[in-house]
Amino acid sequence: GSMTAMTVFFPLDTARLRLQVDEKRKSKTTPAVLLEIIKEEGLLAPYRGWFPVISSLCCSNFVYFYTFNSLKTLWVKGQHSTTGKDLVFGVVAGVANVLLTTPLWVVNTRLKLQGAKFRNEDIVPTNYKGIIDAFHQIIRDEGALALWNGTFPSLLLVFNPAIQFMFYEGFKRKLLKKRLQLTSLDAFVIGAVAKAVATTLTYPLQTVQSILRFGRHRLNPENRTLGSLKNVLYLLRERVRRFGLMGLYKGLEAKLLQTVLTAALMFLVYEKLTAATFTVMGLKRSRRH
Repeated sequence: GSMTAMTVFFPLDTARLRLQVDEKRKSKTTPAVLLEIIKEEGLLAPYRGWFPVISSLCCSNFVYFYTFNSLKTLWVKGQHSTTGKDLVFGVVAGVANVLLTTPLWVVNTRLKLQGAKFRNEDIVPTNYKGIIDAFHQIIRDEGALALWNGTFPSLLLVFNPAIQFMFYEGFKRKLLKKRLQLTSLDAFVIGAVAKAVATTLTYPLQTVQSILRFGRHRLNPENRTLGSLKNVLYLLRERVRRFGLMGLYKGLEAKLLQTVLTAALMFLVYEKLTAATFTVMGLKRSRRH
């Protein structure tokens, strides 16, 4: 589900990342940025970095969903789940996901932006031959800890999927009280609403996360501890000072379109595959969630 959704809406993520990292880009709307990228870098440029992103997404979602559902199975044990428990499960699953998969996201962020025509002269370009070479160069030139750049804001951002799942599971429980199962439209709508709320609340941290993962800005040279609370606050202040409060939300339009549609489609496929699996196994799916 994640692979299908991310592939369909991948250009939106490309536009979002460009607006977050290359803050001097004048084009502000998603269509304008995508047209600019295609004109300057080629028709396939919006899909640059697709494979490393898909690889990271598969690993990330496997870790998150496996941890979330394992905790739910072990702790709930046939009882009715609650919003509070869903939130705790989401946070724990998110922390495990961040610690295990951050190196993959650092590498795919670098590869996704390689070859981009940046407006910001403070950005240092990269020259990686692929995923393995990117790992090698980052460790050699910046040290192994650079693979965990942006871990601190990423840990704070565990509340994004936690909020998303809290709303999704809450809406889902209410609907299942009135009907036997979710329809495709139900899954699509509540997935979209849940993700929209989570994304809007946490977007400024996502902007800082992207900058730190890319790690190619000549910013704050006196403090090279990327991802520390001090540096996160520094980047937030600088963004507001240079571009105003709305600078923290640059690219939000593309992010909302991409994440909301991706999450909605992902949940839709997730529910259908789960139902199909239980049907094939000849089991009845429990309505206790």
